[in-house]
Amino acid sequence: MKIGLCFPYTQEDLTRERTLEWFRRVDEGPFSSLSCGERVIGTSVDMSATLAAAAAVTHRIQIVPSLYVLPMHSAVWVAKHAATLDMLSGGRVTVTFGVGGRAHDYRCMEREMVRRYARMDEQVALIRRVWNGELPFEGTEAVGPRPVQPGGPSILAGSMGPKSIARAARWADGVYSWSGNGERAEMAQQLENVRASWSEAGRETAPRHVGGFWFSLAPDSASRLEQYVYKYLKVIGDAPAKAVAASVNRSTPDAVRRALDDYEELGVEECMLNSATSDLAELDGLLEVMEKRG
Repeated sequence: MKIGLCFPYTQEDLTRERTLEWFRRVDEGPFSSLSCGERVIGTSVDMSATLAAAAAVTHRIQIVPSLYVLPMHSAVWVAKHAATLDMLSGGRVTVTFGVGGRAHDYRCMEREMVRRYARMDEQVALIRRVWNGELPFEGTEAVGPRPVQPGGPSILAGSMGPKSIARAARWADGVYSWSGNGERAEMAQQLENVRASWSEAGRETAPRHVGGFWFSLAPDSASRLEQYVYKYLKVIGDAPAKAVAASVNRSTPDAVRRALDDYEELGVEECMLNSATSDLAELDGLLEVMEKRG
């Protein structure tokens, strides 16, 4: 199983130097990819700018927007941005699309949270047409650049529920599944839903299985992990955010290793790990875990 990392894009202590060091360390390996999420409200950096920088200064890893909140954007803009990332990286991009769930982000982007799933279906079709050089509408020109990868980057769906996974089976190459605490049963159910949806959709190729979870291996890891998860989830309400934050426990090498082993046994092809801090000790601890796993 490949192991990638989500750039710690919500951390307030990010600097140019620390950001470039993360890019360098992840690109050195043995990590497979670097992802970054998209948020507007809060302390996060911009996903599009961050991944453009990563694409330009790295040489080996996949660059993974995870994810474009697609209904919050123009489909043509996303097609152009992803194709530019693909050019800057030399064809190392995998994109992830989803609908998001943060109303304030939509408001900041001057979009409404209506028909999100139907709009995303339509937008993906338009993005693929743009990548293939078709005109976005009659009487204009094609939108460049053309992606390095023929037909454009591989597309993952950031879907968790059965209905959204079923919709994604019509257009995605795989699914980025998620269990915040790396729970085996939760991930097993999602993978089962993905496989069933691909079968019901009559897809000839098997779906790509990507998963992820939160972790921390920096000093004071348990406390920092809990704080991070609470901050990330407080948009859903104080009490539920605190309850989830108190339940996460992937804050020791053994706990992280067990979750990785479970994911691999279930058939996850790549695990994207999301660290609670931007501390470079997160990378050091994870490298030790990976070395012991062999």
